[in-house]
Amino acid sequence: MTKDVEVQGEYSAKDYQDPPPAPLFDLEELTKWSLYRAIIAEFIATLLFLYITILTIIGYNSQTDKNKGGTECDGVGLLGIAWSFGGMIFILVYCTAGISGGHINPAVTFGLFVGRKVSLIRAFLYIVAQSAGAISGAGLAKGFQRSYFERYGGGANFVQPGYNKGTALGAEIIGTFVLVYTVFSATDPKRNARDSHVPVLAPLPIGFAVFMVHLATIPVTGTGINPARSFGSAVIYNKEKIWDDHWIFWVGPLIGAFVAAVYHQYILRAAAIKALGSFRSNN
Repeated sequence: MTKDVEVQGEYSAKDYQDPPPAPLFDLEELTKWSLYRAIIAEFIATLLFLYITILTIIGYNSQTDKNKGGTECDGVGLLGIAWSFGGMIFILVYCTAGISGGHINPAVTFGLFVGRKVSLIRAFLYIVAQSAGAISGAGLAKGFQRSYFERYGGGANFVQPGYNKGTALGAEIIGTFVLVYTVFSATDPKRNARDSHVPVLAPLPIGFAVFMVHLATIPVTGTGINPARSFGSAVIYNKEKIWDDHWIFWVGPLIGAFVAAVYHQYILRAAAIKALGSFRSNN
């Protein structure tokens, strides 16, 4: 029996191997159609994400407009807005995960780059595509509902009344940490190998993370945690107050993503210790 356990333990140890880290520069990627297909997928996914979520925000603000006889009880409410963001992320990550990885967020892309999951070239092109998609999605929303878009703020992020920029920055850092930490955990190949008997649909916890963070931070910043989402709205709405606060929605998410990547990869998964041990054994 002991021998059987030893054999089983040996098999389990060999059953999983850490995938090699992505190269910093991979010029060969530029010659592959799979990269450009992924970039198109990120662009379209971010466009759809902005279009649906901005129209949800505008619709809610219109339905609760007291000048039109609305009340706080009308419309989908903050809960519905949070579901809109979380649900769209669930749908779009599910649709694009097999093509681009389903990032749809420069902070997620940056976190995965820090964790050596994507190359610098792919990360840069993804962020460009996400930003362009966000601008296009916000522009599409304005095109369909121009008067409502201008009247109800265009779904743009800014520091809400009663909060200062320090509080808003902290909310964006922590909120993005929750999201990116969830992304790393839900897509961890070791978890998939070890718990293969437990079917985990990765987009589901990622969508729920977005939903929960929105519940907590909509009253503070309107919830960014996605620089492309904030950037697209800011470009199309284009008001001074929005641009004054806009740096928060890049700096906060990028810090949160960086901390989440370091925490998961180098503390929980002990990547630095494994690399050191491999280096010593090779010597």
